Amino acid sequence: MRVTCAVPSRKRRKRALERAKGFYGASSKRIRTVYDAIDHADAHAYVGRKQKKRQYRRLWTIRINIACRMNGVNYSQFINGLKKAGIELNRKVLADIAVRDAAAFKALVEKTKSVACAC
Repeated sequence: MRVTCAVPSRKRRKRALERAKGFYGASSKRIRTVYDAIDHADAHAYVGRKQKKRQYRRLWTIRINIACRMNGVNYSQFINGLKKAGIELNRKVLADIAVRDAAAFKALVEKTKSVACAC
């Protein structure tokens, strides 16, 4: 009697085919190509998770810079002023304040300007 391990093999292939659903052409149908396509997709997904963090930080910086320039100071002066004033807000929170609450952001800018002038 020959043991084929048919059930685990079928389960493994079925799982791979499910993951490859929506891929183009043979990449979603032929099992050898499916394995390659899944490996390729996993590699890109890993890189994409790292890039997402960079892209968000870049977006926050741009938003803060625009809001700063509307209040008469540039980004680097604003961040430097925050550090000197001892205000510890990350860029995500600052960008959110800049977009949603212009008055509060203006108060932060005024605070950084006063600290910069005092030194």
